[in-house]
Amino acid sequence: MKIIETYSHLNGLEFLIVHKPKLWKEIKSVVAQVNADNCKTKVSQEKTMKGKLLYSPIDMNKAFSKLLHTNQWNESRVSYWVTKNEKLIRKTIAMPAAEQKKEIEAEGETPIFSYNQTDFVKDRVAVEVQFGKYSFVAYDLFVKHLAFYIGDHIDVGIEILPMKSLQAQMSSGVAYYEGELYNVVRQGRGVPAVPLVIIGIAP
Repeated sequence: MKIIETYSHLNGLEFLIVHKPKLWKEIKSVVAQVNADNCKTKVSQEKTMKGKLLYSPIDMNKAFSKLLHTNQWNESRVSYWVTKNEKLIRKTIAMPAAEQKKEIEAEGETPIFSYNQTDFVKDRVAVEVQFGKYSFVAYDLFVKHLAFYIGDHIDVGIEILPMKSLQAQMSSGVAYYEGELYNVVRQGRGVPAVPLVIIGIAP
């Protein structure tokens, strides 16, 4: 695979180049090592592409996972407690999880346990490889990466997406770089409030 486009949100790419050059080099190396031909294994059942050989999101995810895990990029979770009281959430959002629970209980509310999970984190950088539906990408960009950043677990989030040229050779409904770039830019320069690097790849 090749990196075709990159978008730096809130100087995410500049941060990587200056402060984490080895990690940025690793990401580029992982993308380059994924063999696109080996991932063209899905026979389409859709009416418009019936019988056509497509790129398999599952096989591409497996290829990326294997390479990232080999380079010690591992799963990480951020746990937190929520409640129905908006003012209480604002008060506790920056607290460690244990303190959040105590504070919510002290106010007579019921704490509800929740967490965000990211598949690949290393040295305060999170990577999401996304060949899924549009909603999954929005959740990554506006919830997952943001939660890890606000919780002071990462400094930057990376989202790897197919370019439209690759997505056109996949199942329908898969998100693609150009569409998600539009969605981020449309929100304005400061939203989401987390430094990001959005990467568009193609064979």
